[in-house]
Amino acid sequence: MIRLNNLEKSYPLAGGRFFVLRRIELAIAEGEFVTIMGPSGAGKSTLLGILGMLDAEWNGEYWFDDQPVHRLKPRLRAELNKRNIGFVFQSYHLLDNLTVYENLDVPLSYRNLRSSERAAMVADTLDRFHIVGKKDLFPSQLSGGQQQLVAIARAVIARPKLLLADEPTGNLHSEQGREIMELFTRLNRDGVTIVQVTHSETNAAYGRRTIRMADGWIVGETRGGEPPAANPGHAQGGVAAIS
Repeated sequence: MIRLNNLEKSYPLAGGRFFVLRRIELAIAEGEFVTIMGPSGAGKSTLLGILGMLDAEWNGEYWFDDQPVHRLKPRLRAELNKRNIGFVFQSYHLLDNLTVYENLDVPLSYRNLRSSERAAMVADTLDRFHIVGKKDLFPSQLSGGQQQLVAIARAVIARPKLLLADEPTGNLHSEQGREIMELFTRLNRDGVTIVQVTHSETNAAYGRRTIRMADGWIVGETRGGEPPAANPGHAQGGVAAIS
C-alpha cells in the first residue's frame, strides 16, 4: 500500500540545513497495524503528516496504492487523501459548534453522495459505535473518552483504507485508552490499515510491527506478538460504550 524511498524533510539554516527526516525507507502492506515510536523530536509526527498527505514539502518518493504521490499536483493529492485516509489526533479536533451527528457528517459532505446515503451512513456509524444517544450533544457535553470515540467514528465513517493516529490515547485515562486500542484492533481485523504514533509500549503491543526512530532516522524495527487480551465483557462485533 505504502512505499517510501529515500524520503527526506529539512529546513534551511544559516550555513546549511536542519534535517527532520533522513533517508527514510519504509514499506507498509495493506492490512498492517504499524506503530512508530521514538523520543520527542525524532520525526514521528512529521512522518505521519507526510503519510497523510498533509505535508508536501519534502524530497524523495512516496507511493500510495501505486500512485506516485511525489509527482501529483496538490488537487490530486487532496483527492487521494479524502478517498483513502482517516485521521485520529490526541486532541480530538471535533468541531465544537457541531453536534455529534453533524461532526460525523462532515467527511461525507466532501463526497459525491446523496443526502439519503449520508444519513444512512451516519445512522449506521452511530449504531456501530454505540453513540446513538449522544447524536444531538456537542463535544463540550462529552467526556474525553467519548470525544475520542466520536473522532474515531468520524475518521472511519467514509471507510478509509488507511487510518493514521497520532498519540490517540494521550489525553485519556488508562481504561479509556485500553478501550480505544481494542477498538483499533477490531478495525484492523475488519481490514483497515493502521499506522499509529505513540510513546506507550502498551499501545505499541497492539500493533504487529514497531518502527523506531531517532533524530529523523529509522533506527530499528521489531515484530510484535499477540496484542493484549481484550476485555471479555466487550462485544466482538461492536464497540464498547466509553464513559
